[in-house]
Amino acid sequence: MLNLKTIRERLHEAPFKPFNIHLSDGRRIFVEHPDFISLGGSVVVVTSLDDTIQRLDALHIVSLDDVPLKKRNGKH
Repeated sequence: MLNLKTIRERLHEAPFKPFNIHLSDGRRIFVEHPDFISLGGSVVVVTSLDDTIQRLDALHIVSLDDVPLKKRNGKH
């Protein structure tokens, strides 16, 4: 389990960098903007641009990783 303090710290970095949350079942959840994630004591809720909501049990969060930002010409 990843400490939720790590996610809170990521959300307050300036500038914010989008990241993926990796879960114990192999799923990756994309966090595009700090406004799209809410942290409770043991629950994380992530909303996507299409208003899909995913409720995650903090016990199943294994890691975070950076998402490469696209350059203006569309290339990485």
